[in-house]
Amino acid sequence: MSQDKQAKLTGVRGMNDLLPQEAPLWAHLEQSIQGLVRSYGYQQIRTPIVEQTALFKRGIGEVTDIVEKEMYSFEDSLNGEQLTLRPEGTAAVVRAVIEHNLLYEGPKRLWYTGPMFRHERPQRGRYRQFHQLGIEALGFAGPDVDAEIILMCQRLWDDLGLTGIRLELNSLGQSNERAAHREALIEHFKKHESELDEDAKRRLLTNPLRILDSKNPAMKPIVESAPQLLSYLGEESLKHFEGVQRLLKANNLPFKINPRLVRGLDYYNLTVFEWVTDQLGSQGTVAGGGRYDPLIAQMGGKPAPACGWAMGMERVIELMKEQGLSADVDNGCDVYVLHQAGDTLEAALVVAERLRSAGIEVILHCSPDGAAASFKSQMKKADGSGAAYAIIIGPDELAAGQAQLKDLRRDGQQMTVAIDGLVDAVINQLVSISE
Repeated sequence: MSQDKQAKLTGVRGMNDLLPQEAPLWAHLEQSIQGLVRSYGYQQIRTPIVEQTALFKRGIGEVTDIVEKEMYSFEDSLNGEQLTLRPEGTAAVVRAVIEHNLLYEGPKRLWYTGPMFRHERPQRGRYRQFHQLGIEALGFAGPDVDAEIILMCQRLWDDLGLTGIRLELNSLGQSNERAAHREALIEHFKKHESELDEDAKRRLLTNPLRILDSKNPAMKPIVESAPQLLSYLGEESLKHFEGVQRLLKANNLPFKINPRLVRGLDYYNLTVFEWVTDQLGSQGTVAGGGRYDPLIAQMGGKPAPACGWAMGMERVIELMKEQGLSADVDNGCDVYVLHQAGDTLEAALVVAERLRSAGIEVILHCSPDGAAASFKSQMKKADGSGAAYAIIIGPDELAAGQAQLKDLRRDGQQMTVAIDGLVDAVINQLVSISE
């Protein structure tokens, strides 16, 4: 056998397995998301994991970090197409909206979840394959929808029981206002060119707004003294921004205006926002988004306003763990069925299927070697499963057409029940627990 065949195979760095002990927390988050989007009238959309590379170059911007350094791109060996594993969801959603003419009948509220891919250094809550929840409201121009999607975030934090997540808000205005601000930024940073790091020097003439998002502590004084975009906003942009703030205040949602807040994608205008925490180290942004009115036309569609946000699901999971919320997740089933193989196994399997048909969660004991295990060892498995009840079917019980129903979580009481009456008996017991 070659050395390669003997070597232990591992997952790709930054692309993680979801293990069974973590699955309940993910299920809890996903169920909360399902309830959230239904309560706001959003419809699900799913797009492919692989898209044409040109989609992201046009949609995200060629001078962004994502396009320049982080995308997983390759050439299709069959037809030579340049393809990319999606690094974010908005560009793909907009492509689908244009391609299928979804705005023909009017505005749409859409949502998606799924894996995204970025080639970057893995950190806590920041991975090469990660999962996003995305909310996209297309065809709405007013500040009301900006406020609504922000309030959706707060409702999700409340539903999950998360605390300590702060809202930061800014406005990027319109393209002409950003152009005037851009010139002022270039002039400011050129005066300090010798003090700029390599990233800032590279962005100086291509995307100076992104310098404001620098995480380099040495750049902080230069960034803080730079001209603020809010000073360059015109009447309409200010009116929109003030409208968003007024609606948030009406809903008693606190926020901080951060004039240095920019987003890492080129398509944003007007409202931008981030939800941040101090509990995840350097990866403090939990969710973020804003308005991207130019994007639909930029990608070849009929001009239409749009706004949205995306949330890194791994970061939210990390935050839930940090705040001890995993203890609230129920990892047990309803019933564990024990037997002694042979005819008792057949009867146990029939009982398990009847219970499942009634909507009851069941684990049927299966021995690793296929042989009958002692009831003592099976009871240990039943207790470890988290099941509320055990059903025991041995040869004596089967001969009498009966089974033993044992309470595993409260008083340990055991009762004899006719096999044909097990479904009703289990339902009655489960109802008594919930009362």
